[in-house]
Amino acid sequence: MNYQLLTRAECKAMRGLAIIGIFMHNYCHWLNPVVKENEYQYFQSNTDWFRQVLSAPDELLPMHLLSFFGHYGVPVFLFLSAYGLVMKYETSADEQSLQRGRSGLESVFSFMKHHYKKLFKMMILGFVAFTMIDLMTPHSHHYEASDIVAMLGMFNNLLPHPDDIIWPGPYWFFGLMLQLYLVFRLFIARRHWSWTVGLMVVCVALQFCFGPESEELNRYRYNFMGGMLPFGLGILYARYGRPMDLKTHAALFVGSVFMIFWFSMSFTGWTFVPVFICTATVSLVKLFSMRPFQHVNKALVWTGGISAALFVCHPITRKIFIPLSRQGDYYAGFLLYIVTSVCLAWAFREIIKRIPIK
Repeated sequence: MNYQLLTRAECKAMRGLAIIGIFMHNYCHWLNPVVKENEYQYFQSNTDWFRQVLSAPDELLPMHLLSFFGHYGVPVFLFLSAYGLVMKYETSADEQSLQRGRSGLESVFSFMKHHYKKLFKMMILGFVAFTMIDLMTPHSHHYEASDIVAMLGMFNNLLPHPDDIIWPGPYWFFGLMLQLYLVFRLFIARRHWSWTVGLMVVCVALQFCFGPESEELNRYRYNFMGGMLPFGLGILYARYGRPMDLKTHAALFVGSVFMIFWFSMSFTGWTFVPVFICTATVSLVKLFSMRPFQHVNKALVWTGGISAALFVCHPITRKIFIPLSRQGDYYAGFLLYIVTSVCLAWAFREIIKRIPIK
């Protein structure tokens, strides 16, 4: 096992790519003329619309691409989270081998308490700031007391109609991660690879029991089952992955991009797109380590460093600037959103560091 499969800088660059996709997607898909994504459900009409704009591109093509594919930053985050968990809890002291056996693992309660506090520290500042901005701007969300408790407890993904009660929408990720932390501690940590593969197979197989556009599929994919494929892939990559040369990464990147487009055209293929998103991202980051791309790589690494703060603060700036784009100034509002989100994320990162939650 090679524990330099991904360096810290490469992990940050992957997080940078992921958050760029997520926060740009979360702006673009709110604009009526822009293609909508297939994130929790598969709508053939959205796929047909996307194929149409590719065949006859207009000035909104970059927004179409970001709206349709940007949400796949989430599987990259899940992949990296799983990779990091293996590095932290399964490697030996000299980082040269995997630890076997369950002895030495902290209790389930201690493990979950630690990770809940980590997620809460990340979330709370953005949630407080967003709710105030939301109430001061038009079309504010109506919160029920139970919704607020579920948000703070990070179990809102389990409730009916999560689309309607999770606000801001991107914060569904915190409940998803908490579930996956529990799955890791109970069923994956230092266990045989068959546990991970079994969970991946079962979760994917059950997904095919639901209709592509059904509310049942929507609720299913809001929870850990919908993220088990990239999460499990991250576990397996961390344990059994092998280094590859740059030529192989280049071929893998091209092949993965082709598969992403091809598999996105059908419900069955769409289920497996996160696999190719992860392989494409790993390979792209490896290619960016080459000297001609060093400036791009540095920018991605820096962006990865503010990715958590950018994730929690971008709903705030979106609520402020989206009306400008909806009035027809699509790129003016979008650019203001990007600049202010990045600047606010830098400030949020500094504040989050000082929140006294250990």
